Amino acid sequence: MNSPPATWLVLGDKPGDNRQVEIITERLPWPVARKNVIPKPEWAFAKPRVRPTLEIFDAERSDELAPPWPDLVLTIGRRPSSAALWIREQNRGRTRIVLVGKPSGGIGPYDLVIASAEQYLPRLPKVMNIGLPLMRVEPARIAAEAGQWAPGFEGLPRPWVAVLLGGPTGPFRFDERLVARVLEAATDIGEGQGGTAFVVTSRRTPAAVVEALRARLPAGACLFAWGDAAAGNPYAALLGLADAALVSGDSISMQTEVARQGLPLGIIPLGTGVWGGLDRLRRRWLRRFSAGRLGGLANALARLGLPMQIRDFEAFQDMLVARGIAARDTSRPPQPTGAATDELDAVVARIEALVAAPHCSKTDWAKS
Repeated sequence: MNSPPATWLVLGDKPGDNRQVEIITERLPWPVARKNVIPKPEWAFAKPRVRPTLEIFDAERSDELAPPWPDLVLTIGRRPSSAALWIREQNRGRTRIVLVGKPSGGIGPYDLVIASAEQYLPRLPKVMNIGLPLMRVEPARIAAEAGQWAPGFEGLPRPWVAVLLGGPTGPFRFDERLVARVLEAATDIGEGQGGTAFVVTSRRTPAAVVEALRARLPAGACLFAWGDAAAGNPYAALLGLADAALVSGDSISMQTEVARQGLPLGIIPLGTGVWGGLDRLRRRWLRRFSAGRLGGLANALARLGLPMQIRDFEAFQDMLVARGIAARDTSRPPQPTGAATDELDAVVARIEALVAAPHCSKTDWAKS
């Protein structure tokens, strides 16, 4: 590589996703320009088909995408992927695209896909499999927020256990069974262990679950509901102050961030319902199909452009448990016997190798 490639970081409106790509660019040995593309309100939660287009974005709130076009785009997520494909189309196919996470559609249009353990993709040369996602909360932020919150927690009995809740996704439901499990854990933390439960919800946590917890949490437990400005959000502080954490099974990001802190981690199981149960079986079947004797067929179908990839939450949990990083269904998770791996340097090296390699044409996508 004689000169640094012109590189754009194309991001959407999800801070957790964005951070995984930002972390990569902070390690790259060349400058990167950031481009935010914000979806129109009707596409903020809906799932548009991934294709080269800017139609789904709010032009007034998004950054302008104009020539000179980049040599390389790094992106993540369904909506920013459409913008990345549009950029390459304007550049007559000369822009390489690195996608972090599972493609929403075929793998073929991307030059490199970086997939963590919950994202099962066919074994293709353009797929880089890593263990934990690249997300993390920066140590400086944890230390600063821990310093701000610690005086208010002073005097509360230990152990301090963070109970961190996401929201319904994929096959999982947030219902009365989850509420009962959280209440049982909070009761054990307070009465059985003599400690304090800090229950922190997210923007995805259903309002009915939040209100049920607000009404029924045992005395001594602390609730921090998303959007409650008066209560605030001690999430980052608890990563530095808590003695252990329980995380709902849907949240790969919070499980990862707790694991990177080396805290004892318990995974709260979630129900699925009838349709969710069928979806769960579908994910298991597709993973076994792709990993078994017919794996070559799955790879061939992926080369033809069929989406053979899945997100397998339970496989990710299995990996954490097998590595001694987490335990399932417990309010008293043991000290971890394994450590969270960090493959960021390997990811950066793979991107550098991609940039240095000869450029494949559009007709080569199906061969890789």
